Amino acid sequence: MANQGPDAPRQAEHSAETGAASKARLRLWLRMLKSTRQVEAALRDRLRTEFDTTLPRFDVMAALDRFENGLKMSALSGVLRVSNGNVTGIVDRLAEDGLVVRVQVPGDRRASLVRLTRKGQEEFARQAAAHEAWISELLSDFTTEEALTLADRFDALAHREEDE
Repeated sequence: MANQGPDAPRQAEHSAETGAASKARLRLWLRMLKSTRQVEAALRDRLRTEFDTTLPRFDVMAALDRFENGLKMSALSGVLRVSNGNVTGIVDRLAEDGLVVRVQVPGDRRASLVRLTRKGQEEFARQAAAHEAWISELLSDFTTEEALTLADRFDALAHREEDE
């Protein structure tokens, strides 16, 4: 057996701690992923059952609700982090239902803004209130303090990834 030197026991201990931390973080990630999928599935089911709508439609309306003057399709796609093609079909159906309207951008014939109609604002407000209640119910095992702490930790992680 090769001579490992006086620091070998400390290095082995450090390696074991690093390995244990790595395994714990992997388990955390897998549980987060599983939990996220379960919550998302419940939201999809409830949106379909109670509002006859889909999560992507809800997400589009939520994005538009934050921008009273509307968004260009490319900006809407950017906010949602999906392709223009994915958003176009959803916006078309929301427009058919009278929930959004496309408005020509002054000075740019090719561009239009999409924004919620009054009917869309009212419908989104109903859906958003139910959505918040569902999330509160689904995550009720977390105290307010735990929820705030976890949200802060995930915000920090997201900002760290954005900075890199």
